[in-house]
Amino acid sequence: MSPKPAWLPAFLAFALLTACGGGGSTPAATDPPPSALNPGSPATPAQRTDVVTYKNDSGRTGQNLTESILTLTNVNSSTFGLLGTLAVDGKVDAQPLYLSQLTLAGATHNVVFVATEHDSVYAFDADTGTTLWHVTLLPSGETLSDTHGCSQVTPELGITATPAIDRNAGPHGAIYVVAMSKDPSSQYHQRLHALDVTTGTELFNGPMEISATYPTASGGTTSFEPGQYAERAALLLSKGIVYTSWTSHCDIQPYTGWVLAYNQATLAPAGVLNVGPNGGAGPAIWMAGGGPAADAAGNVYLLTANGPFEATLDANGFPNNKDFANSFLKITNNGGTLGIGDYFTMSNEAAESAADADLGSGGGMLLPDLTDAGNVVRHLMVGAGKDQNLYVVDRDSMGKFSPTANNIWQQLSGVLPSGIWATPAYFNGAVYYGDNGGTLKAFTIANAKLSAQPTSQSATQFSYPGTAPAVSANGTANGIVWAHENTNPAVLHAYDAATLTHELYNSNQAANGRDHFGMGNKFITPTIADGKVFVGTTTTVAVFGLLR
Repeated sequence: MSPKPAWLPAFLAFALLTACGGGGSTPAATDPPPSALNPGSPATPAQRTDVVTYKNDSGRTGQNLTESILTLTNVNSSTFGLLGTLAVDGKVDAQPLYLSQLTLAGATHNVVFVATEHDSVYAFDADTGTTLWHVTLLPSGETLSDTHGCSQVTPELGITATPAIDRNAGPHGAIYVVAMSKDPSSQYHQRLHALDVTTGTELFNGPMEISATYPTASGGTTSFEPGQYAERAALLLSKGIVYTSWTSHCDIQPYTGWVLAYNQATLAPAGVLNVGPNGGAGPAIWMAGGGPAADAAGNVYLLTANGPFEATLDANGFPNNKDFANSFLKITNNGGTLGIGDYFTMSNEAAESAADADLGSGGGMLLPDLTDAGNVVRHLMVGAGKDQNLYVVDRDSMGKFSPTANNIWQQLSGVLPSGIWATPAYFNGAVYYGDNGGTLKAFTIANAKLSAQPTSQSATQFSYPGTAPAVSANGTANGIVWAHENTNPAVLHAYDAATLTHELYNSNQAANGRDHFGMGNKFITPTIADGKVFVGTTTTVAVFGLLR
């Protein structure tokens, strides 16, 4: 007898519930037969959705505005819940990605892509739970990376960063992934892969071994050593370039702040930048799993962690040795030459670095164009870290560094009292943040300014690392904020986006642990697409949706 699929217990539990009159009816004879993750007659979305990058778009807003199935009225424990789980071979630290109506071997599937710390990538049919393909990116004779004695990523390091997909790359579309491994001579490797989304086969003569050098202020060079780094921050695809960015293992020195770019059609190196080349102790780029963001012109934005920063500025107002700790950075790409176009560093950077009060413990987000009180269109970015403050910078004039003042668009001091180890989301004139051990908070926007205090917040307090919300809506209607709670069991929450005091659903509400889905994991962002919600765990991806 074949083993039972991972989704079967949840599906049978629902079937038993409906057969006993417990909140649903069995499908009519004219309905199509139910599939594993689509009990009853599956609804057809008004508009199909792809989720091809971390937090849905290159601004990292976390919003899916084409969700027509899940609404404020049907997301409740009577009609919404756990449909099943997708079993994988390692921890799921990367956000699952999704392509709708993808043709594989002549058949059309809605596909969820999952990457694991065991160096595996899976493609699952999102409606049946069937594995469409599964590949290992671990070369023959190599092993998974050890943890370096660091507890940040355990028990093994393989694929940590959220991949990125281009549906138009290669013959059928490509998913770009960075995988780490260790060879028999104890040399570490970081490799960039491009996989065909329909088969998992390597494209563009990949993989590409990741390596780089960069000049230092002393006239020498610093080299990228694969074993010193992990790619926690999500990949970014922008203007034909794949951007990777790198963090350390528990600040084990030496490490610096690398941004490495690759041509997405050839995987050839396409730019190198080190944002802390001289110190050997940062700044790392990790952003709690958040990815670098990009604007329409292709400028790249990110937050850096603590480390070296020169308060002695050059004639252009930049640190004289080009070390940019605890900073908002605007990175330009001029024909393959990466550079810092602008930046903001807080006036007390030295004290915050000394106290390990990273700005880069959280991820940044680009806001949509906003009009201020003087009818001027503003291009803004928000970011927050460990110091309890929420910073809003104007991307056209970021503020640079002053030892006496933060010359930025807006600063909300102390509004995130537990500090941020997560990424924000945006929807319909509101910014959502979940601080470490604190509540999920909404800050509403008027005249291109955030409210001085949260305008609503959840009753739930989210334990470490807080929560990294995502939003589903149908345009501006039926806005739902989804949040993951890192507990055991983990909890998926759904809130009315208009007021976070109104919780629509959480996975602890149904009787007998019906919707429990395993142990929590840090830095998890739910993926919402075509009526389903996908949540990574330590061993699976949980799939939620309408029960009937």
